Amino acid sequence: MKLPVPRSPETVPATCSRRLPPVANERSGDCKSPAPRPVISHRCTPSLAVAWFSAWLLCLGLAIASAQDSVVPARAARSIHLGFPASDAAVFYNEAIVDESVNGSYFMACGWNTGYFGIQQIRNSNDKVVIFSVWDPTKGDDAKAVPLEQRVEVLFEGEGVKVSRFGGEGTGGKSIFPHVWKPGETNRFLVEAKVEGDKTAYTGWFFLNGKREWKRLVTFRTKTGGKPMRGLYSFVEDFRRDTKSATEVRSARFGQGWVRTVSGDWQPLAKARFTASNAKTEAKETINAGVRDGWFFLTTGGETKQVQPLNQFIEGVAASTRPMDLPTTK
Repeated sequence: MKLPVPRSPETVPATCSRRLPPVANERSGDCKSPAPRPVISHRCTPSLAVAWFSAWLLCLGLAIASAQDSVVPARAARSIHLGFPASDAAVFYNEAIVDESVNGSYFMACGWNTGYFGIQQIRNSNDKVVIFSVWDPTKGDDAKAVPLEQRVEVLFEGEGVKVSRFGGEGTGGKSIFPHVWKPGETNRFLVEAKVEGDKTAYTGWFFLNGKREWKRLVTFRTKTGGKPMRGLYSFVEDFRRDTKSATEVRSARFGQGWVRTVSGDWQPLAKARFTASNAKTEAKETINAGVRDGWFFLTTGGETKQVQPLNQFIEGVAASTRPMDLPTTK
């Protein structure tokens, strides 16, 4: 709203005098008369100036109220990530401990350029799953519009694992395994990538603490141009996005990570870069990251205070010994 500049009653100019019908050749709107004529004066009075000034104040108040109403509360806690600098990988191993969780939370431990792998809390504290997803090589969000030859293939589906297509955030294949993970416990993840011509097959392994054994969830294959895993990362996400969720804390630790490079060497993940989403609907300031108890951590939402600057590397603690019980497909 464009507001007029206020003037005090003493400085408000008088209006132009309204004349009788003009003489011939007089321009309409000119305040000067070329010939003397009787004039009826309609100059501004103090009461008129005060009314005009009051109207300006009313407009100013409406503009301020409108600006305040336009400030929309954040719908979600901000999505935050740890990016691990590493060589092209054939195996990506990582561990995650969830310290604080609420409904609509995703704690993603093993992410790479064509997929991700982690755990979620969905509708309540007992509605929890392990999720492993791989993207189609195409663009777009309509899963049904992807040609069959461009879709992610399913090479293996584990017992009790539900495999389906997904859309909305790209398209691809996802697998869901119901598993009531617990806050404070260590969750172990491993992704194995095998290049097969112009495609790569990805296998997701999750360690079952109760049985002390690895479970093979699924093997997806997609077109990659014959490339291994790259762009390794972890994240914490609020996918409930109902405004209240922005006021709730989600926090997890990630650590003991290793990669096996395409040349066969094992390398620990000892450094991570802290980044965050730029979505306008997410809270911006209530995030943090760092090292706690020898693990990287990510915290978002609630009253979290940011200490760690964005886009900076965090030096962690390198795992000294690689786990010797890691699985592999034959």
